[in-house]
Amino acid sequence: MELKSPVIRSEHIYRAYWLYWRLLGLESNFALNRLLDILITFFVTFWYTIHLILGLFMERTLGDVCKGLPITAACFFASFKFVCFRLKLAEIKTIEVLFKELDQRALSYEEGQFFDKNTRREANFIWKSFIVAYGLSNVSAIASVLFGGGHKLLYPAWFPYDVQASELRFWLSVTYQIVGVSLAILQNLANDSYPPMTFCVVAGHVRLLTMRLSQIGHDQRETKSSIARKLIESIEDHRKLMKIVELLRSTMNISQLGQFISSGVNISITLVNILFFAENNFAVTYYGVYFVSMILELFPCCYYGTLISIEMNGLTQAIYSSNWIGMDRGYCRTLLIFMQLTLTEVQIKAGGMIGIGMNAFFATVRLAYSFFTLAMSLR
Repeated sequence: MELKSPVIRSEHIYRAYWLYWRLLGLESNFALNRLLDILITFFVTFWYTIHLILGLFMERTLGDVCKGLPITAACFFASFKFVCFRLKLAEIKTIEVLFKELDQRALSYEEGQFFDKNTRREANFIWKSFIVAYGLSNVSAIASVLFGGGHKLLYPAWFPYDVQASELRFWLSVTYQIVGVSLAILQNLANDSYPPMTFCVVAGHVRLLTMRLSQIGHDQRETKSSIARKLIESIEDHRKLMKIVELLRSTMNISQLGQFISSGVNISITLVNILFFAENNFAVTYYGVYFVSMILELFPCCYYGTLISIEMNGLTQAIYSSNWIGMDRGYCRTLLIFMQLTLTEVQIKAGGMIGIGMNAFFATVRLAYSFFTLAMSLR
């Protein structure tokens, strides 16, 4: 009995992603969402970052600056990336349409099993791990204020009034910071979960194409016209994958450059805060969770960026592994041209300069360590 192939639905992986956008007042048909979008754009995307930057300039000691710098940089680049992705929503939707078309090409049981047990599972793990890491970071920051002692704001910041003038003003200010950082984290979930999830799905579909290519011509019951049709269909699948890669290059060109800069600064400053400026156990816990979040923010995207290149490199071998012996000259010529096309190195770059891969991840970590040693020398 022939086993039923699991149905591939790439769009199901993005259900949580589009939920983030709806919660932020976008991609929804509700009438009040326009007002919600305006409020979040002004009070969170722009003003929240501004009030942190102004507060940073008001600090008088290096320790206070180091305490406020990580969250200030994180919120600034979160807003920056959110604006970049918002301007690219049309391209993101085009990528999803191309994924749906590629889903329909995976018909065999082996392809369905691979996508279900590997690609879908890993992509779902990515967005869930981001929720856990960012949620813990937010909870630890709130706990450091509520239980850390003193009468301090969540983060050093500037307000157009005396925050300590009354209990009401103080708690209203703290509430604004808690709500603001929670919405900023929601924006960051939309920013940071999309690249690794999408890279994972792209790598998965490249592997499925590899599986289809390597099997062409090995079924003795197939006619030469049927084999030629499968090759043409595979060339069209490759064209769609390359179109997705081009769209990703456009979508992530500027946003991922900001990601690398943000991660380098935050990782180094967070290490300095843990070693020298953490005042209590709550602060140490917060900075520790924040440090892990910064690593998590960068590593999956670089890992799957490298995986795409590896899977793309396997296409040439898959084409050669197909049964082309005995086919006519026109088929073999098409096969050779296709093989030449797959020899081109595929890499997505941030800012047109930094290849999104493990080399960039280790370079960012080394840069962060350099910032750290510089801070140690200036202590």
